[in-house]
Amino acid sequence: MERVRIEAGNGYDVLIGPGLLDQAGQQLARVMAPCRVMIVTDDTVRGLYTQRVQRSLAAAGFESRVFSFPAGERHKTLATLSAILEAMGEWALSRSDAVAALGGGVPGDAAGFAAAVYGRGMPFFQIPTTLLAAVDASVGGKTAVDLKAGKNLAGAFHQPELVLCDTGVMKGLPAHLVRDGSAEMIKHGILVDPGLFDALRTGQWKEDLAGTIARNVRIKRDFVRGDEEDRGKRQFLNLGHTFGHAIETCSGFTLTHGQGVAMGLVMAARAAGMDPKPIREACRACGLPTECPYSAAELAEAALGDKKRRGGEITLVLPEAVGKCHLKTIPLAEIPLYFRKGTGEAK
Repeated sequence: MERVRIEAGNGYDVLIGPGLLDQAGQQLARVMAPCRVMIVTDDTVRGLYTQRVQRSLAAAGFESRVFSFPAGERHKTLATLSAILEAMGEWALSRSDAVAALGGGVPGDAAGFAAAVYGRGMPFFQIPTTLLAAVDASVGGKTAVDLKAGKNLAGAFHQPELVLCDTGVMKGLPAHLVRDGSAEMIKHGILVDPGLFDALRTGQWKEDLAGTIARNVRIKRDFVRGDEEDRGKRQFLNLGHTFGHAIETCSGFTLTHGQGVAMGLVMAARAAGMDPKPIREACRACGLPTECPYSAAELAEAALGDKKRRGGEITLVLPEAVGKCHLKTIPLAEIPLYFRKGTGEAK
């Protein structure tokens, strides 16, 4: 089993290996006393994994209930958050109880935000069941729901007490969920790890799944450490995301986060003046799209609701080469230009 220590919040472990769903209670008992646990998941994951987690929790002395909501980004809303909080209140949870986020990035974000605000903050832990959540969303403490004005605009930084990545679950994922996760790994490779980037271009990353997940978690850890609230070096992790979030918004979230990020990475390269060919090759090798179907004007309008705006400016992450990127803060008035460059409408 791989173990990565995250020095954020109170400090916590990310455990990566087979059978961790069935060890959830045993592992949670290492970090907190038996209590009541609200498992927050979506309707798809509920039928697949909740019974195993509940059996494990019960064996370790934890009492649990399950709250689920319809799957998909379009349900990561204030209405869903409110329903989670009301369910927690009806069970009379206290700050000595816990929330478990079981699923992909959407349940993780919503459950973490609920834990951040219920009782002014209570413990939660992450059990990611998608590759994207394992290598990215479950680590670092970003929690949020979407508003009509934009993605992830209502949220809080709230670090988990523990993250459990069951590689048995990861190995059985549908192909589209593997593709989505690979987009965030390509991002990490472009940022700091050309070897990881090459492994994604060749498919070698699949030979050691636990090791690959741990490698990505360590990359994210190094950016989060010392910058939990995304005001400095952690901003590098937004590579491709300003473009990608705009693409997701324009699609009405019919395109997945991984698809948006993949197209966003190619656009970021073009916008920076870098030859996007290596990034296109890596994305295509992982089955991801590379060309955006929306105009620069549509995307720029969507990007104006990006939560990463600060006053009249926004910071873009621009790649110079695989393994080297820089931050560039631009006035909001220049967003259309960078989207035109990203789509190829402006050279």
